[in-house]
Amino acid sequence: MKVFDCPVIGRRPISEFDYVGEVRKPPMDADEITWAEYVFNRNGAPGLLREWWYHRPTGRWYVMERDTLKDEVLRFIDLEEVRYDIPA
Repeated sequence: MKVFDCPVIGRRPISEFDYVGEVRKPPMDADEITWAEYVFNRNGAPGLLREWWYHRPTGRWYVMERDTLKDEVLRFIDLEEVRYDIPA
């Protein structure tokens, strides 16, 4: 069984998590073409990615830095590190 070694909740099976996608900053002032590009197109190349993961039993969100080529979690990232400001 594959597990994530989470610094907050300890070792948990991957089946408790939902993969939500790559961490990307959305375009704030975008035309329809730019927005469609953001929503529907991803890089997808293997390598180092920051990804959103949701832990269903606790309702907590996590960002993991993961090497998708080796399928290894390198570290859990503080959410403040990936935060972006939404203009008022």
